[in-house]
Amino acid sequence: MMKEIIILLSNNMLFKALLICVSLDSILGALRAIKEHKFNSCVGIDGAIRKAAMLFSVCLLMSIDVIMNVNVLSFVPEQYVQILGINKMGICEFFSLLFILYEAVSILKNMTLCGLPVPTRIKNFIQKFLEDMTEELPDQEGETNHEI
Repeated sequence: MMKEIIILLSNNMLFKALLICVSLDSILGALRAIKEHKFNSCVGIDGAIRKAAMLFSVCLLMSIDVIMNVNVLSFVPEQYVQILGINKMGICEFFSLLFILYEAVSILKNMTLCGLPVPTRIKNFIQKFLEDMTEELPDQEGETNHEI
């Protein structure tokens, strides 16, 4: 059974995309910490534990999908199914998609705070998000102020 789960995960495009997003977010987060001279091993370890738990939970969900043969694709409108180009969406794929969206926001946040080129509309959205939802407020030069 374990071999089957590994094969399914290695052929799963959403799991591959999640691995890429996790890697890119980790790299950009480290670069941001270096840029801001705030490289903190505690924060790094917390992030690594969070990402490892995220990947482990996706693996566990794949085993649940194999045991229970879950397919929630019938709840998704047909037009989105065609865009995604998939024929099965189990709990594993559903949570992978949610985790990819979470990581994408984090990637865009790190890109914005590192001063990398980001389209203006996305940059404005990320800055508004940071103002509303976090304590990381970019000032005019793109530096980050941490308010407590």
